[in-house]
Amino acid sequence: MLNKEYDIIVVGGGHSGCEAAAAAANLGKEVLLITMNMQTIGQMSCNPAMGGIAKGQIIREIDALGGYSAEITDKTMIQFKMLNKSKGPAMWSPRAQSDRMRFAEEWRFRLEKTENIDFWQDMVVDLIVGKNKITGVKTALGVQISAKCIILTNGTFLNGQIHVGKKQFKGGRSGESASYGISETLKNLGFSTGRMKTGTPPRVDGRTINFKMLQEDHGDKNPGSFSFMDNGQLKEQVPCHLCYTNKEVHDILENGFKKSPLFDGSIKGIGPRYCPSIEDKIFRFKEKDRHQIFVEPEGLRTCEIYINGFSTSLPEEIQHKAIRKIPGFENAKLFRPGYAIEYDYFPPVQLNHSLETKLVKNLFFAGQINGTTGYEEAACQGLIAGINASRKIDKQEPFIVKRNEGYIGVLIDDLITKGTDEPYRMFTSRAEYRILLRQDNADIRLTPIGKKIGLVSEKRNNRLKRKNKYINELTALLHKKNISPQEINPTLELLGESTILVNTRLSKILSRPNLNFNHVNKASALKDFFQKNDIDTEAIEETEICLKYSGYIEKEKESVEKFNRLEGIEIPEKFDYSKLKSISSEGREKLTKIRPITIGQASRISGVSPSDISVLLVYMGR
Repeated sequence: MLNKEYDIIVVGGGHSGCEAAAAAANLGKEVLLITMNMQTIGQMSCNPAMGGIAKGQIIREIDALGGYSAEITDKTMIQFKMLNKSKGPAMWSPRAQSDRMRFAEEWRFRLEKTENIDFWQDMVVDLIVGKNKITGVKTALGVQISAKCIILTNGTFLNGQIHVGKKQFKGGRSGESASYGISETLKNLGFSTGRMKTGTPPRVDGRTINFKMLQEDHGDKNPGSFSFMDNGQLKEQVPCHLCYTNKEVHDILENGFKKSPLFDGSIKGIGPRYCPSIEDKIFRFKEKDRHQIFVEPEGLRTCEIYINGFSTSLPEEIQHKAIRKIPGFENAKLFRPGYAIEYDYFPPVQLNHSLETKLVKNLFFAGQINGTTGYEEAACQGLIAGINASRKIDKQEPFIVKRNEGYIGVLIDDLITKGTDEPYRMFTSRAEYRILLRQDNADIRLTPIGKKIGLVSEKRNNRLKRKNKYINELTALLHKKNISPQEINPTLELLGESTILVNTRLSKILSRPNLNFNHVNKASALKDFFQKNDIDTEAIEETEICLKYSGYIEKEKESVEKFNRLEGIEIPEKFDYSKLKSISSEGREKLTKIRPITIGQASRISGVSPSDISVLLVYMGR
């Protein structure tokens, strides 16, 4: 097995590596997944949850394209919430509390059932490169394995160093060794590198927590799902809990700052701005006398509890002392302390939008190696890298999700065009077309594309066709049929809405902000429709959103047309920016370094001014 040449070798078995291996194998490629520990494939290194603000949209997009993360989340979740329901649908984001052990187990089962994937437990210590082209890897066991393409998804393992107070030790995750050799090889090949930092909170023995002192936090009464395929509804949900730190907790933690690697200069890497440690929150927000803590179960069959919001690298005795001052935690015992971890990353401006490196052909990076943070951000990069490595072998054009097509496109374009010097996390605010990029329509946006590239099954595609047919017929009916005053006025009066005097189009009634489909579903015209069709709540919700927000959606589509005009103007691959004397020196430097492929991408590069773009457009004859 190790003497053959594989199509693709995926290095790393985290969320990114799992999606990469699955995508490539499902596209017919022979894949070898090399991981340092077969027992931790698909491991949730930090919080036991999937989705969240903007992250939930990413998981639904992965599903729409034929990836696995959504289905595995649905099979192993123990609580589901649709976040931001009080806001507009562009902000709605699904989130699931997961059973950590079952999640990893399900990933491994799914990969083992996927044809064309082989597994090898070993550490990759070197890359084999000839004439700026990757040809294989070398492992710690001294094995050389050849492949046409390599995808690196090393997570936090590249030269990983763990910090707990003054203690420092090598590791890629608690209890697991760091990975060595790859960083040095990449540096020698000319790649620039940096260090980033992330952290995790302590885990607590749930048997020692007095949950009566905490506030229960339940999931949705009618839980949804991540996958667009019907995997059944979650029947029994487990509550999370809420509590708060206090001044006594803060005083104990502050007294330990002198022993914190965050403040004594031990940690050089930059941490995630939007997920700070508890000591960082206390230091930065001195005016706050408490911080919220989410107490999250790790699974159905374990008493281990994740203390979300209490990420720390302080000494273990200070962590223990402080956490016991939170009401309900007076007798708490730690399973393990929180820690910080530093690791190597490679600034993503060194990649093409396909996630292939610019310096070495057929070498792809995905996940935290590119400076991102989060399971969801890593998983979608793995999916795209797996697709594009397969397409590279088949001599096909790269598959690129545009900014107006998905959050996946926004994420990758941000990384490639702007780079990042701190762990990149996706937010809805990063997407300028978020009204179009909703979680509910990810299948409508991306499943036809997934079918075209060969990842989407016929079953999934047929389901989308039925959904689209349902939406089109229901939309036409709402624009054509009326509702009578007798049918709707009692409801309008109850809601404090102005009543109607004559029969009124259903679409006009539904466009009112305070009305939804449940208020009109007894109209005689709709009764006829539902006698002929089953009630499809997903399609009905989609129809209502498109109707209610049609004005905003049309405006955003106009913006997309302008965006696509610039995206359609390609810049020659070896364009010499030095001959453009009229553009700024900073613009010339950034354009030469990043080498955008379109005028649209060039316009999003930090340091490239509108006047620089005007010069480029003139030069291109536009």
